[in-house]
Amino acid sequence: MKQTICKWIFCKCMKWETAVSIPDHDKCIICAAPHTSNWDFLIGKLFYASIGRDTGFLMKKDWFFFPVGILLRYMGGIPVYRDRKTSLVENLVKLIKKEKTFHVAITPEGTRAANPNWKKGFYFIALKAGIPIVLVGIDYKKKKVVMEKEIIPTGNYRKDLKEIQDYYRQFTGKYPEKFVLK
Repeated sequence: MKQTICKWIFCKCMKWETAVSIPDHDKCIICAAPHTSNWDFLIGKLFYASIGRDTGFLMKKDWFFFPVGILLRYMGGIPVYRDRKTSLVENLVKLIKKEKTFHVAITPEGTRAANPNWKKGFYFIALKAGIPIVLVGIDYKKKKVVMEKEIIPTGNYRKDLKEIQDYYRQFTGKYPEKFVLK
């Protein structure tokens, strides 16, 4: 029922298209880009639900105020506390290894502003947990969300990141000037 409703809203009402060829892994990191607008969250959640999959997501702790925080947690939100001395990477790796299924969406830019220096956490979570990184591209120009590439981290961060960023060059964010790649 949820999938049908989300697909109707996403594809029929909003007139977005999907292209999906990646299998539904038990565990994966979903790398979603470009991230240039708060609308990306809604587009991403509707897309993923419309293809019959469920995912959690990382979001800065500032969004988890009452009562919004209750809703975000219900939807799979995991608050990110940047000011704490704990390792988000290590904590998520432990959680992934403990759970039977685990999907979490992460925006590698870490912000909606232009940022050529992507956060490394998404990569090292996948590497340490031994799970794939599924690349999801949001293209506002074509009104299409694409999930047709995945990366198995090799440990060569620079090489793998170049491949990931090269893949994302084909997508146009809502605010293209805010999406900067090296």
